[in-house]
Amino acid sequence: MDTVDSRNARRKGEDMGKVGIGINLEYVRHEDKPMEWGVEKAARLGYEYVEPMVHWGRELLSEAGYFHSVSMLDDPLRIKRACEKEGVKLSGLSSHCPLCKPEISVEYLKQAVRFAAECGAPVLNSDEGPKPLWTTEAEDHVLMRYTLMEAAKLAEPRGILIGIEPHQQYSKSPKGLDKIHALVDSPVIGINFDTGNSYLAGEDPITWLKHVRDRLVHLHAKDISVQQSDAERGKVTGTPVGCACGEGVVDWEQVVRVCREAPRDIVLSVECGTVDQAERSVKYLKAILAKVG
Repeated sequence: MDTVDSRNARRKGEDMGKVGIGINLEYVRHEDKPMEWGVEKAARLGYEYVEPMVHWGRELLSEAGYFHSVSMLDDPLRIKRACEKEGVKLSGLSSHCPLCKPEISVEYLKQAVRFAAECGAPVLNSDEGPKPLWTTEAEDHVLMRYTLMEAAKLAEPRGILIGIEPHQQYSKSPKGLDKIHALVDSPVIGINFDTGNSYLAGEDPITWLKHVRDRLVHLHAKDISVQQSDAERGKVTGTPVGCACGEGVVDWEQVVRVCREAPRDIVLSVECGTVDQAERSVKYLKAILAKVG
């Protein structure tokens, strides 16, 4: 994959974007293992990219090596060294925080920007998160604008992109996600599209993906099983992880074709719940990439 500057320079009508295959380390959430174990396993399964999760402060499980999330009080080079050791690259950092709550998210995202710049992650992925119980919709958008502006001021000089994901109450529709994206006029703010969340919210993920294609900076490759679709579609705004790619409802050939037309190179960061699902996902997506060409 090329640099942030070259991705920003490419425009429609020129060379088509490259599509890579990565994995969000949520796939080892039930393995009770640290980040390094998840990176090593991803490399052995054949993934080219990984998307670690970071958190603010300290907590017991990750400190004891029983969870994959990395504290941003740790040395950022911890992540960089783990990736270099296994020969994989970073597609981004899972840095979700409630944009509607600036008392949490402003300093969190500012730290995440600095952390990403030092460990070599080109993208930070987040969403508006659960809203405060007492605020109005108009107030929430002012709060989100403040949070995103503060983050963008640090991200711009460092070349770090911020991907806003469809996941919560306001971003569950194309119109709602567009409104959040438009709150701050900055070249570093884009879309981290989630195929599974968009589907469960009741939208057509391919139509929506085409709508955000020119603003796309990263993609969560989440498939949804028929069983989950029957139980939850139209009732929820998202889900933590999906089934193995190719075993659900998402049309992955069309996803790849749309991403190939994006002005930036895009990593399909698989979001599934187990190592077995991760293994099946990478085999399936490699076959799709070979088919599309």
